[in-house]
Amino acid sequence: MKNVLILSSSPRKQGNSDILCDEFMKGAEDSGNIVEKITLYDRNISFCRACYSCFKTGKCVIADDMAEILEKIRKADVLVVATPAYFLTMNGMLKTVIDRFLPKWQELGGHNVYLIITGHDRKKGLELVGKELTTIFENLGNTVRGIIWGEGVWQKGEVTGTKAMNEAYITGKNV
Repeated sequence: MKNVLILSSSPRKQGNSDILCDEFMKGAEDSGNIVEKITLYDRNISFCRACYSCFKTGKCVIADDMAEILEKIRKADVLVVATPAYFLTMNGMLKTVIDRFLPKWQELGGHNVYLIITGHDRKKGLELVGKELTTIFENLGNTVRGIIWGEGVWQKGEVTGTKAMNEAYITGKNV
């Protein structure tokens, strides 16, 4: 049994990347894992101020939900990170969260990471997001085990019935 944490940066409830998160969660739970999904847009998360106080204290001066999220990331065995692609990169919410890794970045390694990336482009148009996130998470000392590509989807719910749905479930089941 593993502790699986899913970070969904979809701004739309039941948007395409959020749907894939739920499918991954279903597979992971069906295998007996403990799964929590955090919808980042439901949380109070401010931008990093680059004050670097965290270098001295080990904690951020901003009193919002990031301290709790960082602790949950630290304790997870498996981390799933989902984002729709916006202009060939991760969306702003996920970037804001990653920027806020700073106080605990040295404690955020050792996880198996799965990425979920969705967008209207085909895989070729989404690959930059995959490379970017893989680089970030591997530089933190994690292993990116796979990427689920929700390609060719734009409107809310278009991912339903695609091969990405089955892939998300099967990947979750096999974490």
